[in-house]
Amino acid sequence: MNYVCRGFPVWLRDIPGIEFRTNNAPFKEEMKRFVSKVVNLMREERLFSWQGGPIILLQIENEYGNIENSYGKGGKEYMKWAAKMALSLGAGVPWVMCRQQDAPYDIIDTCNAYYCDGFKPNSHNKPTMWTENWDGWYTQWGERLPHRPVEDLAFAVARFFQRGGSFQNYYMYFGGTNFGRTAGGPLQITSYDYDAPIDEYGLLREPKWGHLKDLHAALKLCEPALVATDSPTYIKLGPKQEAHVYQANVHLEGLNLSMFESSSICSAFLANIDEWKEATVTFRGQRYTIPPWSVSVLPDCRNTVFNTAKVRAQTSVKLVESYLPTVSNIFPAPQLRHQNDFYYISKSWMTTKEPLNIWSKSSFTVEGIWEHLNVTKDQSDYLWYSTRVYVSDSDILFWEENDVHPKLTIDGVRDILRVFINGQLIGNVVGHWIKVVQTLQFLPGYNDLTLLTQTVGLQNYGAFLEKDGAGIRGKIKITGFENGDIDLSKSLWTYQVGLQGEFLKFYSEENENSEWVELTPDAIPSTFTWYKQTYFDVPGGIDPVALDFKSMGKGQAWVNGQHIGRYWTRVSPKSGCQQVCDYRGAYNSDKCSTNCGKPTQTLYHVPRSWLKATNNLLVILEETGGNPFEISVKLHSSRIICAQVSESNYPPLQKLVNADLIGEEVSANNMIPELHLHCQQGHTISSVAFASFGTPGGSCQNFSRGNCHAPSSMSIVSEACQGKRSCSIKISDSAFGVDPCPGVVKTLSVEARCTSPLSDDFFQEAVSSF
Repeated sequence: MNYVCRGFPVWLRDIPGIEFRTNNAPFKEEMKRFVSKVVNLMREERLFSWQGGPIILLQIENEYGNIENSYGKGGKEYMKWAAKMALSLGAGVPWVMCRQQDAPYDIIDTCNAYYCDGFKPNSHNKPTMWTENWDGWYTQWGERLPHRPVEDLAFAVARFFQRGGSFQNYYMYFGGTNFGRTAGGPLQITSYDYDAPIDEYGLLREPKWGHLKDLHAALKLCEPALVATDSPTYIKLGPKQEAHVYQANVHLEGLNLSMFESSSICSAFLANIDEWKEATVTFRGQRYTIPPWSVSVLPDCRNTVFNTAKVRAQTSVKLVESYLPTVSNIFPAPQLRHQNDFYYISKSWMTTKEPLNIWSKSSFTVEGIWEHLNVTKDQSDYLWYSTRVYVSDSDILFWEENDVHPKLTIDGVRDILRVFINGQLIGNVVGHWIKVVQTLQFLPGYNDLTLLTQTVGLQNYGAFLEKDGAGIRGKIKITGFENGDIDLSKSLWTYQVGLQGEFLKFYSEENENSEWVELTPDAIPSTFTWYKQTYFDVPGGIDPVALDFKSMGKGQAWVNGQHIGRYWTRVSPKSGCQQVCDYRGAYNSDKCSTNCGKPTQTLYHVPRSWLKATNNLLVILEETGGNPFEISVKLHSSRIICAQVSESNYPPLQKLVNADLIGEEVSANNMIPELHLHCQQGHTISSVAFASFGTPGGSCQNFSRGNCHAPSSMSIVSEACQGKRSCSIKISDSAFGVDPCPGVVKTLSVEARCTSPLSDDFFQEAVSSF
C-alpha cells in the first residue's frame, strides 16, 4: 500500500471529520491506537534495551516543527498531546521529537540536517542528538542523481562530536528499493539508493563506507575522554581554525586507557573550516597541518590518527555487466541478438492491448469531477474519466473560418494526465498541480473525451496531507466553441478505477488470458500495451540482479508475480552536473550531481529470492511505447578495487582499536601505515592490474608509474592478495625489500580485479556456446 505520509494509510482520509496532525479527535484516536500497538508489540517481543533488546530510543511524529505553525493553536496543542500520549505508554526508553524546538521537557528535541554541529537542544538537561544525518538525497524522475562526498560527510560527523554531540545516526546507511507502488511522491523514483554507504543492492559503496568506518574507529579511541567530560574546552588556533579538547583526570571503570600515558585522559579535535586553504597550526607545542574543510582527530591530544579529508579507504568501481544466458534448450543461439557488446533476450514475446476507455461493469456515472484518491482508494495508480461532447457542423465551420481550435483547460493536475479523443491519445501532462491547456481535435457529432489521471507516488511530507489529493483539481472546461465555453465541471462523467490487466492479474503466473498474441520484432511500439516474456533465466552465484529497461518508456513490471516497481526513462536536464566534485564547503543536493542528459533510472533491482534458476516470468505494462526485445538481465558487482596509501598516512585504525580494547601496548610495527583491499562477498582477488611503490601518479583505473618505482611492487602485492578475499600490505621500504628513492615520501598504489569463480565459469561457458 502507498502511504500519504510515514504510517498514514489512504483510508485514514475517509474517517468523518478527520484532520491530520492537529488537535483533532478522530486523528488523535487513530494515532494513539497505532502507536500503542507498535509499542506493545515491541514490548511483547522483548525488543527494548531494558529487556535485553536493541531498541534504545523511540520517536513520536516527524519534523513536526517545520509545519506546526501552519495549524496555529491546534498545532501546538497537538504536539503537546502527542508527547504526553507517547510517554504514557511506559516504553521504558527515551522519546525524541526531531526538528521540534518547543518539545516538552520529557521529550528530547533532535536535529535532522546535513550539518548539526551548531545544534543545541532546548534544555541543558537534554543530550545533543542528530537523528538524521543526510548522507545523500532523494531522486525524482527526470532529475539528476545527487551524491554527497564522503570527505564532507565525515567532516560533518567529526564537527558534531568535536562540538559536544552525543548521538549521531545516518539517513540512510543502507539504501533500498521502493518495490511495487511504495515510492513516495511526488514523482520519486523506484530506487531508494540515496547514495548510502551500503547501496540499494547491498554492496559497499567505497570509499564512503570504508572512510566512515575509519572515522568511527577514531571516535572509538576518543571514547574515554568523550564520556568523562561534560563539555569540551574551546581553543582558537587561527582565523578559521579551532580546537576542542576533552580532558579529565578521572579513571572511569570499564574503559580501557591504554592509549593514554597517565590517569589524565585527553582527546582533541582540530578543525580547519576554511573552504579553500590548508592551515598549519600549533597545538600544545606541536605543529599540525590540516587540509581545508576538515577535522583531525587526536585520541591522545598528541597523535593524529584520522583526518576527514584524507581518504585511505579503497575505491570500489561498480560494474553492471550483461548476463549472457547459456541454457541452449531454453535460449537457442539464433534467439539471442548481439549489438554493441550487449546481449538481449529476444525469445518471442507475447502481447495484448489495454482498453483505452471504460472497460468494466464496475464503472459508475456521476455529475462532476471527483478527486482521484477518493475514487481509487489507492488501489491503482490509474483513474479513467469519460464524458461525451457534441460538436455541431457550425462549430466545425466556426473553427475553420476563424483558424482556431477548441482547447481543454483544467485548473490543476498532478502527477500525470493523459487526454484521449475517440480512443486516440492526443496529449500528456506531467507536473504537481499545474494548469493544463490542451488543444483538441473533434469530429462532427458525438465525441468521447476520456481523461486518465495517474499517481506516481503520493505526497509524503508537509501540512494538510489529507487535503492534497491527486488527479484533477478546480474547474475543467472546453473553450473555443461558437456559442461559448463548455463547463465540464458539472457534466456527467463515467469513472473507472484501474486497468483491465491489473484487474485480471495479467502479471500472475496463474493468469491464462486467451488474448495474448505473439509480438513480432518489427511491431510498432504502442501505448498501454502488456508484454509477457517467459523462460528467462539468471546466473548462479550471489551477485545482485537487475533488469535494464532503457529501451522502454514508462510503466510497471512484475517478475514471477512480484511487483518490482514503476519504471520510467524520463531524461534528466543536460546541465547541472559537475565533472569533478569538490568536497569543500557546505553541501546541498545540487552540488555534486551526475547523470545529466540521461534517464534518471534504467536498472531495476530484482531480489534473488524472487527468482528461479530458469523459467522466470516477466510481465510489463508499457504506457508510452517501448521495445521489450532489448530488455536485458544485468549483474551488479564491485569488480575493480583500488587503493592508494603513503608512508605519511596514519597508522591502521583497526589495530589501534583492537589493542585499546584488550589493553595491549601499541607496537611500533602496528603504527606502520597499511594498504587494505577487500572484495565483496563471494568474490576473491583474481589479478592485480597495477601496483607501484614509489611515486605513482593518477587515480583509480588511471594509475601510472612515476620516476620512483620499486621493481618488486607487482610480485609483492600479487603474492599478498591474489586468491584472497582481502589482504593488507605495509607501506614501508622493508616490505618491498628496497628503498627505491631515499629521502622521498613513497606511496603504494594498487588496482586489482575481483571475480566470483562461479560467475566466471558461467560466463566462460556462455561465451563458448556461441
